[in-house]
Amino acid sequence: MTHKFSIYRPHYGSLLRLAAPVVLSQLGQVVVQFADSAMVGRLGALPLAATAFGGSVAFVLFIFGIGISLGLTPIIGALYARGERREMAANLRNAVVLYTLMGVIITALQLAFVPLMYRLGQPVEVVDMALPYYRYMAWGMIPVMLYGAFKQFLEGVGNTTTAMVIVIVCNALNIFLNWVFIYGNLGAPEMGAAGAGLATFVSRVGMPILMIGYFAVSRSVRPYIALMRQTRLQWRRFGHLLKIGMPIATQMTLESSAFVLSGIMIGWFGTVAIAANQITTTLSNAAFMICIGISSAATIRVSHAYGVRHWDELRMSANSAYHIGLCWNLFAATMFIVLRHQLPRIFTPDEAVVELTSALLIFSAMFQVVDCIQAISIGILRGMKDVNATMGIAFLSYIVVNLPIGYLFAFPLGMGPEGVWLGYVFGLGLAALLLNRRYRHSLQRLSKSGGPEIL
Repeated sequence: MTHKFSIYRPHYGSLLRLAAPVVLSQLGQVVVQFADSAMVGRLGALPLAATAFGGSVAFVLFIFGIGISLGLTPIIGALYARGERREMAANLRNAVVLYTLMGVIITALQLAFVPLMYRLGQPVEVVDMALPYYRYMAWGMIPVMLYGAFKQFLEGVGNTTTAMVIVIVCNALNIFLNWVFIYGNLGAPEMGAAGAGLATFVSRVGMPILMIGYFAVSRSVRPYIALMRQTRLQWRRFGHLLKIGMPIATQMTLESSAFVLSGIMIGWFGTVAIAANQITTTLSNAAFMICIGISSAATIRVSHAYGVRHWDELRMSANSAYHIGLCWNLFAATMFIVLRHQLPRIFTPDEAVVELTSALLIFSAMFQVVDCIQAISIGILRGMKDVNATMGIAFLSYIVVNLPIGYLFAFPLGMGPEGVWLGYVFGLGLAALLLNRRYRHSLQRLSKSGGPEIL
């Protein structure tokens, strides 16, 4: 055991150095979710349910856009490992244009969906209050996508610190503006739930502004701006970005859709159930964001090894990601069980909401380990540019298995909201099994063939 640890120790260190800024960035996002839920929750269960519903519906296309942008990281990582700087700049230029256009399209689709929100079986008063919040979230997609092009480029070259600093600054702005707009401080009107949406929109506008400023002044990345001017927009580069980004986006959308549709099913049980689901989801996301950071670091490390065809390095990087992720999620599962009665009180004094949340946290704890395995496996596969298979696995796991089982336990078998969360255990468990199997098959295939592109 000691010998094995000494072998992996350098890989643990390299992975954690990359993962730590990403983890802090992701935790910053969770802090904002905490702040939104806690600050809006002080106004009552109805505003909390409204932001939960509006945020859930907006999240489907939001995560699709994020998935598109994630396709840039393995492309840049492989090019960076081979020293192809001009190609890197060309991909960045095309990504900036493509992702911004995608942001416009996603915003238009989200706004077009507004009339249909009344047909999702939620209480009318919840939808009425959710719509202003939802519209602000929709308009925020354009700056998010522009920011994503620069962020994923930096992650491809192994720079995860800059995005961390920008996210922390903008999240602090978000929380401050929550205080201003939700409660009507500093002379602002008291906007309630809508104020949380406006605060999020303003902070998202700030993210690409700060990122572009960094590219303009940093000596390490300024040369890429000069190289960008020597390149041009090309349909084939758009196609290559989408060829990798679309499967990632589809997989992420299928997974998030299972959570959103499950949240809608929980909404059929009323406002208390919506609020409890929002709190449990926020806490689960806090644990999951650590896995996302580790997964992102694994993508970077694996893409660099993949670019120069170092298969042993790739395997060691992947294994170290699994080791660290599993340690974290076992800890998170334990905390959810031990503190299940205390954690909900951070968000609300409503005893009915606290009681239901404490029950849902048990089911969240049950899927922590498999959630970690599936998330890290996806990050590894992205680094290997093996992204097409993840779409089929996501469809089978989340649409074919997760949703029907959740519905079965919740309604015909009478478990209520707890039954919906039990569906996640089955869906995430199957995804973890199949994705890990896919990674091992792909690595074996690469090692034997000498490593042609999987895509």
